[in-house]
Amino acid sequence: MNDPPVIAIVDDDDSVRRSLLRVVQSAGYAAESFPSARAFLDWLPRGRAACLVLDVHMDGMSGFELQDRLAVPIIFITAHDDAVTLERIEKSGASGHLRKPFGEKSVLEAIRRAVQPDGQAETPSTNTSETP
Repeated sequence: MNDPPVIAIVDDDDSVRRSLLRVVQSAGYAAESFPSARAFLDWLPRGRAACLVLDVHMDGMSGFELQDRLAVPIIFITAHDDAVTLERIEKSGASGHLRKPFGEKSVLEAIRRAVQPDGQAETPSTNTSETP
């Protein structure tokens, strides 16, 4: 398997998925998007994820349920900021979390921290736009 690791985007909202894919790819990362946790798991034997940008609330398998199956940095995204969800995100060990809607700079910074936890590596982009 010689393909580079990718930033995997898993969200059941088509517009969020398309927007994030465009932002991540325009920043120079290899990226793939998936409409469900199951679709991502089906791809996993053929690909390698450097990190996931993962929706918390999805039909079928939730972001938390997917996280339980993986050992890869995860950035949770959610439109739900209720206390239970936020507490679970905090306890999950996720690399970060963002509340929808979020800006381009926020997601790219979260990805940079997830794939380069020491913060020393160069980011692949200097894109400074704030809207996905």
